[in-house]
Amino acid sequence: MLETASVLTSLHYLYLAGVIVILMVMVLRKDTPGVCILFLFLLGAAGTHSIAGGIQTVFSAMLLAAKEFMEVIATIALVTALSRCLSDLGSDYLLMRPMSRVMNRPDLTWWILGLTMFVFSLFLWPSPSVALVGAIMLPFAVRAGLNPLTAAMAMNLFGHGFGLSYDLVIQGAPAISAGAAGITTSQVLTEGRPVFLAMGIATVLAAYVLNRKQISLAAGPADFQTGSQTTGPDRPRTGSQATGQVDSRTGSQATGQNHPRTGSRPALILAIATPLAFLADIAAMLVLGLRGGDATSLVSGTAVLLMCLGSVLAFRKEALEKVTGYLTDGFLFAIRIFAPVIAIGAFFFLGGEGISTILGGKELSAILGTASTGGIMNDWAVWLAFHAPLNKYLIAAIQLAVGALTGLDGSGFSGLPLTGALARTFGTAVGASVPVLAALGQIGAVFVGGGTIVPWGLIPVAAICNVSPLELARKNLLPVLTGFLCAFIAACLLL
Repeated sequence: MLETASVLTSLHYLYLAGVIVILMVMVLRKDTPGVCILFLFLLGAAGTHSIAGGIQTVFSAMLLAAKEFMEVIATIALVTALSRCLSDLGSDYLLMRPMSRVMNRPDLTWWILGLTMFVFSLFLWPSPSVALVGAIMLPFAVRAGLNPLTAAMAMNLFGHGFGLSYDLVIQGAPAISAGAAGITTSQVLTEGRPVFLAMGIATVLAAYVLNRKQISLAAGPADFQTGSQTTGPDRPRTGSQATGQVDSRTGSQATGQNHPRTGSRPALILAIATPLAFLADIAAMLVLGLRGGDATSLVSGTAVLLMCLGSVLAFRKEALEKVTGYLTDGFLFAIRIFAPVIAIGAFFFLGGEGISTILGGKELSAILGTASTGGIMNDWAVWLAFHAPLNKYLIAAIQLAVGALTGLDGSGFSGLPLTGALARTFGTAVGASVPVLAALGQIGAVFVGGGTIVPWGLIPVAAICNVSPLELARKNLLPVLTGFLCAFIAACLLL
């Protein structure tokens, strides 16, 4: 239980200034990596008391961010390599034909895609679910006329938002909240259920209503590899058989001789093997209890093995070269998506416990000059909690704000011990429901940090759908804020 407020230093104020400036730049629709690099230098120089330390901090923070993102980069790269192979063989078309009977309208497709992501996220968590749903269902959805950006919204809000914040099946998030709050997991899930449902339902309904026209907009058949609409008969399709056509996603030329026809035996085998292999992955996850990184590695490994199988079946003597080409294209695509986000993520990792690693492995107390609760943003959250007037409704607002603040480092679970502890401390002080307060803090932390409105947390979905994470964050902002308001009202009624 928290007993004392944090003592803020000049480093805390400088970091807060950086957050405000970065958010303002985002609102103005400008790129933020340059601003992040500037504040990394300023914070490093202030924390180490030297210009050289500031320069080193820029690199160290980016290196830490790259290491943290590496698992996601590899997953996106390998799934993209499989997608390219499926497209070259024509297996993607064979996979899409049966689904076209169900996913035949953009608005219906949006709900099917989102609900599928929600169910998968409850059982597997969102990270492996993004790879599975993206590899199997996204091509059907975009071919049905669904805008790639709104498809990314559906996957993200249903998965990393609603599914991960509620976490009804795996119960990882509520277990952390409950442990810190001194209550049982079932109390968080049962007493907080109306708050979770209000947040999730309001968010997805707001996303659908606000973007209904964009969801239904289909200017032409979509190319799911590029996320763009075809504009005329002379736009080349990825994997086109026309000799000399340029692949719009990779810039490479299609030779014509190396692209098997859609009705070929290799295309049929890969079209059958792909869904069967991923269904086997799901079964293995459930039977073996694989979660998080273990589940993601299973999906990613399956994707690369399927890509190798397709290359061998279709290209035979050229298979080794094709495998190299697909892997290269996949990693180039992933790195191109992640490059700006590494700089953004580096700044926000500096606000969490990563600051001690970035600034040379020093203790937080040595860096900040005071006892720290786990990083700069956590210190601000605790300070806010201790300096606000106490009543049930202000406490509810503080819980939501604290959860959102701790989520700015891109980790939805890192702030849960803090929000759980605050729920216990202040719920007891004002006679409010501790489980409801814990649920509200969990919602704020996971919806922000789990990856719905901070661009550095949106990368998996944005990369799979090939859309800008900054644009996706902007599209998600209003629906998530609507959900926050409804969750807050529901919590106030239950307190």
